[in-house]
Amino acid sequence: MPRYYRYLGDLLDEGVERISSNELSEKMKVTASQIRQDLNNFGGFGQQGYGYNVQYLYDEIGKILGLEEQHNIIVIGAGNLGQALANYSKFQKLGFMIIGLFDINPALKGESQSGVPIMMLDELEDFASKHKIDIAAFTMPKYTADTIANRLVGLGIRAIWNFAHLDLDLVDKNVVVENVHLSDSLMQLSYNMLQSQD
Repeated sequence: MPRYYRYLGDLLDEGVERISSNELSEKMKVTASQIRQDLNNFGGFGQQGYGYNVQYLYDEIGKILGLEEQHNIIVIGAGNLGQALANYSKFQKLGFMIIGLFDINPALKGESQSGVPIMMLDELEDFASKHKIDIAAFTMPKYTADTIANRLVGLGIRAIWNFAHLDLDLVDKNVVVENVHLSDSLMQLSYNMLQSQD
């Protein structure tokens, strides 16, 4: 669904009002039957002979993805990756608002990225008591990730977007975790390059 949402957003930017599953399949490089099957899993949104109303489909997929509400994010780890996340303007357009950066490096205290203040990790509980936080993004070293994750669970965090190089083992299984391993993606790319040479 995120991929459909991205492509439909591009179509809206191009002024496209409606599109058939065949036309969408050419753009996305998947079969038209796969598109119809995917969308039918959520109730179906097209009309035979007409195709899909791009704005309507975009809005409905946004609802499925939970994008009709704002999600407040804090970033734990204000190094290069954490600062890059804070500076990525597309998140805000999707309703993901980075409201705080946290680190343990005192040299970063008081600085900001894109207007987002960098605070010390020992300020986390006080910040959480004053702000609604939905998601925590982890961009810190893996050896501290589990401890901080379970600390955040106690603060009511609903989800963790984890860039630390380990799969988190949380006390509370109701917290949603998305593990992002950049090196895994790069290794997959390397493998695909080798396969394409055969």
